Amino acid sequence: MAGNKIVALVGRPNVGKSTLFNRLVGERLAVTHEIPGTTRDRLHGESFWNGLSFQVIDTGGIEVYQPAGARDESPLAEGSADFVTEIIEQAMIAVEDADVIVLVADAQFGVTAADEAIAEILRRSDKPVLVAANKIDDKKQEHEAYDFYSLGLEAVVAISAIHGLGVGDLLDEVVLKLGASLSDLDAEEDDDHLKIAIVGRPNAGKSTLLNKLLGEDRAIVSDVAGTTRDAIDTDIRYFGERVTLIDSAGIRRRGRIEAGVEKYSVIRAMKAIGRADVALLVIDANVGVTEQDEHIAGYIIDEYKSLVIVVNKWDAVEKDAFTMNAFSESIRDRLHFVRYAPVIFISALDGKRVHQVLEAAYRVWEARFFRMPTSDVNRLMREAVERHPPHGKGSKRLKFLYASQVRTDPPLILFHVNDPAQVHFSYKRYLENQFRDAYNFEGTPIRMSFRARDGRSAPPSPGKNFDS
Repeated sequence: MAGNKIVALVGRPNVGKSTLFNRLVGERLAVTHEIPGTTRDRLHGESFWNGLSFQVIDTGGIEVYQPAGARDESPLAEGSADFVTEIIEQAMIAVEDADVIVLVADAQFGVTAADEAIAEILRRSDKPVLVAANKIDDKKQEHEAYDFYSLGLEAVVAISAIHGLGVGDLLDEVVLKLGASLSDLDAEEDDDHLKIAIVGRPNAGKSTLLNKLLGEDRAIVSDVAGTTRDAIDTDIRYFGERVTLIDSAGIRRRGRIEAGVEKYSVIRAMKAIGRADVALLVIDANVGVTEQDEHIAGYIIDEYKSLVIVVNKWDAVEKDAFTMNAFSESIRDRLHFVRYAPVIFISALDGKRVHQVLEAAYRVWEARFFRMPTSDVNRLMREAVERHPPHGKGSKRLKFLYASQVRTDPPLILFHVNDPAQVHFSYKRYLENQFRDAYNFEGTPIRMSFRARDGRSAPPSPGKNFDS
């Protein structure tokens, strides 16, 4: 669960945050350009260093508006009316949501008034803050980073994001700071009660659903998309058992995330999914499944969380006796990679069928902990292979030796084979379906791993729901 830890990259525009992000996650996910302000949406990726995985968030640069004709090259020019508000909004939200903050600065430009303003806010937090003095492209230039100690933050690391110089040292510092809080994370992992994240596009009715589940107006409800900005945890009792409901900000389609608080709300929604066991994906019945709904569902499954699809505002849809079945099929067609997730139809506004939400969430949560007898796992595996033998490559034939379920939460099935590299993702999908037909894994992903007798494992699969 260490992957739920968040490292946020903050700083003014054009200091190299996106280049550093790409370097840390090992992929070219962020668009980089010399024009300040290229990063317009929230990018997140996973980084791994010294045995610890964590999420890296690439943020948009803190925009500063200078008056026409201003000669002051510092981003803090007199007359920048929007500067203070923008600094406070973005820096403070980064402080609240991240576990470690990296202030990225341009060492060639030196310490600017904007760097000082951001550092002043970050110093007030109890979060670890590191300075990455970027664009040090030669060891002989390292002295240019020394000026940043004047910001009074915990550590300064000279780096070149574009060439990779010093990035290992920066990661050492990040992992050191994250490791100090892992004992708190272990305590969270010992907490085994049901945690439910309510997620979806803006204005789908998530806060209305939360209020109805609580029986009170716990969250502000508005017709304006994006009202909820924080991930809000609320404990309730369900048949005497503790359940935590995590409301979150609506996840907008990439490219339409506004600057400031709206931008950072995406971090909170993603973090809510990471902290939950079950995600309720709320879909607006008036709109149907959108591309963004597909992206959210994909993220939920990438995190191996259980899923319930909640179709809200069903009261506003004109329908007959066939409408619900037709709508269900259209959802399963669009979200074909999570066909195992239950679909329920509600009206959060008037409370119709809302009682089914917690019932479904509890069912899929219990399925996460179901363990199949090893004898049944091997029987199902043999029957599946006999019914549909796998295709081999060349003269070598793929052979399945034995299998067992080695973990729960979610279920993980380990297959011992002669050559893991020959296991095609489509055959993994076939095996998963056989186990789902035999046992009730409603709403819950099944992880599958393939290992050779000599310990070799299969390469990562391009398909969802599988862990090789």
